[in-house]
Amino acid sequence: MQQLAPSAAKSLRTVEEEMVSDRLAKPVAWVDGWPVNVANLEDAVSAAIEATELRTPTAVFTLNLDHVVKLRQNSNFRRAYQSASIVTADGAPVVWLGRSQASSLRRTTGADLVLPLVKAAAAKDLPIALFGTSRPIIDAVTAKLAELGCASLRIAYADSPIMGFDPQGADADALLNDIVASGSRIVFVALGAPKQELFAARAVERRLPLTFVCVGAGLDFIANAQVRAPHLLQSSGLEWVWRLANDPRRLLMRYVACAGVLADIAVVKPTMRRLVGNKGKSERPPSVRQWH
Repeated sequence: MQQLAPSAAKSLRTVEEEMVSDRLAKPVAWVDGWPVNVANLEDAVSAAIEATELRTPTAVFTLNLDHVVKLRQNSNFRRAYQSASIVTADGAPVVWLGRSQASSLRRTTGADLVLPLVKAAAAKDLPIALFGTSRPIIDAVTAKLAELGCASLRIAYADSPIMGFDPQGADADALLNDIVASGSRIVFVALGAPKQELFAARAVERRLPLTFVCVGAGLDFIANAQVRAPHLLQSSGLEWVWRLANDPRRLLMRYVACAGVLADIAVVKPTMRRLVGNKGKSERPPSVRQWH
């Protein structure tokens, strides 16, 4: 088979990248003015793998109510979200709010993404990186993935940052350089919000040709360092009850803030729109850029 000239190959890649961008540029739903552009787990995995193979700088975020609270308060977090290429609906309230616009919307958390993406990366021979949480957990995840049938997986990089790590500082840039040098193509970032999103956004800002997937406690679950809610609670939208019962001191005030935002989005805003006769007003705020 005749090989394409470098210029032709570059043009073909540009066309492919534009096709991917066009598909992701049409959000399936808006929640508090922020777009969700992938409807389910299968589509998210497919989009992430496709972007990785094209070497498109990519950040994968999972929008939940805690993120919505932070997006209202934190300008750096808003800028990070504006750099995301793939955003899923994480959390029953976000899915509920979005389903009025897209009945196909399904909950897809960072934890849900880990194993399907790892298996897809192994099948495509795409090396991965594990970054965040703690070093013992990173080591446990590395061993566990081999047990879970991912023997062909190549883990090119695995590390945990120091306490007080600045995801936008010089240390972050040095770590990003190390990740790129390792040959990793998909990076699972487990730093919690907003650090993991800020770190991923920094990589996209630098146009690094990798896919950064923000997974929260996803690696902790694999290592059994945290126990995820039973599937029945997950599927019924009650995983938050399990989490609150297991960590009330850390999560109580967070969930109070989330409940306030949910009431504002679902009750207060629609009521105000009805009162002022502006039912058709878009959810999209002026600060959100056109998605690529």
